[in-house]
Amino acid sequence: MRTLFLAAVLATAAVQAMGQDPAGTTPPSPAQQQAPAGTQQPTTPAQQQPNGTYTIQRNTRLVILDAVVVDGKGNPIPDLRKEDFSVTEMGEPQQVLNFEHAGASVPAASLTINSTAELDKMAPRAPVNIIVLDEFNTRFEDMAFARYSLKKFLEKQPDKLEIPTMLLAVDLQNLNVVKDYTQDKQALIQALDKHFVAYPWQTHQFAWIGERYATAFITLRRVAQATTGHFGHKNMIWVGRGFPPFNFANAAVDQQRRVDNALQDAVNTLRDARITLYTIDPAGVMIDPGKYGNAAAFNDPMGGNYQFAALAKSTGGAALYGRNDVDTEIGAAIKDGASFYTLTYRPTDTSRDMQKFRKIVVTVNRPGTKVLTREGYFLAYGPGRVDPTNPSRRLMTDLVAAESSKMVYDGVPVTLEKDTTAPDTFLLHVEPRNVPWSYATDTEPRRVELILMCTQFDKKGKEIDRDARSMKISAGADAPPTGPLLKQLNLRYHMKHNDKAVRARFTLRMTATGRIGTADTDLNN
Repeated sequence: MRTLFLAAVLATAAVQAMGQDPAGTTPPSPAQQQAPAGTQQPTTPAQQQPNGTYTIQRNTRLVILDAVVVDGKGNPIPDLRKEDFSVTEMGEPQQVLNFEHAGASVPAASLTINSTAELDKMAPRAPVNIIVLDEFNTRFEDMAFARYSLKKFLEKQPDKLEIPTMLLAVDLQNLNVVKDYTQDKQALIQALDKHFVAYPWQTHQFAWIGERYATAFITLRRVAQATTGHFGHKNMIWVGRGFPPFNFANAAVDQQRRVDNALQDAVNTLRDARITLYTIDPAGVMIDPGKYGNAAAFNDPMGGNYQFAALAKSTGGAALYGRNDVDTEIGAAIKDGASFYTLTYRPTDTSRDMQKFRKIVVTVNRPGTKVLTREGYFLAYGPGRVDPTNPSRRLMTDLVAAESSKMVYDGVPVTLEKDTTAPDTFLLHVEPRNVPWSYATDTEPRRVELILMCTQFDKKGKEIDRDARSMKISAGADAPPTGPLLKQLNLRYHMKHNDKAVRARFTLRMTATGRIGTADTDLNN
């Protein structure tokens, strides 16, 4: 058997040498560092005072919770107030600092969203739905039924959907954007009808276990990274099995440890992007071992056996089953997406144990109600140092996933224009709030460090050229050494000309935050 988990951080292609200086280790300014949506990690910058002494400021993390409250019949309750909620973390009561009512950020009726760019510009806090068709761990006949059920659900909806919805499909080779965010029901149905599904022969042979596990984890990570720049809550509705069946009692300790680490990373990454995962298994409640293997019913990924459904529960979502009414289950998950309350608190426990799972319990003061929210979180390390001569496998995975996808990554919103003064030259602009300028040191002014990658594709979508560069850009000698700094970042890039290239994608990753942004251009125009 191939190695069970191909690290979930192994790239499918190597990134070329990233030239120039490696990124430094000076931390970014807390005022400018983009904290993840789920938590803001503590930082301890030292600031010099006029009398020559230094003070250390400590910013504790903030936890953002998205929660649905339902009655005994599973119907969302929309009229709760901040005073109705109680939150504990690791058994300690927490003070709710900010509170947002359910449905408060739903796009206004006067707006119509038909792309990621329109979503981020017109409704930056709107809840969204991301439907993922799992085409690598699901049998062909079940995929056909899932597509039928999704279409059946959509046909029952109004022509204009209340919540912007994106449709994705993933197999072992590709993550396809079947349709970008839209509120147009017919556009989704037409895109679904045109989408071609490849026969998943690996699933039918119970093979490629490692690749299928890796694809599941990498897909979760790349969707979260691509959408983390949108501040609204996201419902990810995964239609399919997610993980292949495998009995970890027969696995090596190292293999299980890698999956444990990948699970922890998945929980954190989905949390930071404010994603709640719902899993819908089109095979139904009854599991036939002859179809999915004798280990198909293993439970609880946090307990040593792995089922995709338990990962959903840890994010505050649910596992939905029922072959005869999959369309109803899809509707249930989507209904929850417009019913979230948002609560923010600052944890009283400031310890830094990275292995401790910080269990969260949310209750309301109404009898017969149930709160659906994420079960807790792990603390996460910040982005690692970038070594341009020997980049990490995780870094390569993230960059290659971003460049090869047609999803718009908005973690770092990038605008792109052609330089009219020189052929094959482009100007990239990053707005000030998205630039994490570091503090000045004794030897260097404030700077930002990033990786910029340009990838060219031919008319068949095949990659024909890639250029990746590690860059260190100074804010200028006139920039204040510490404190807030709002300064736009402008990059000029000259592309190597290739007559076969018809499209180019620019991928930009901020070293200090790990956030990624992309911008595409048609080279024929």
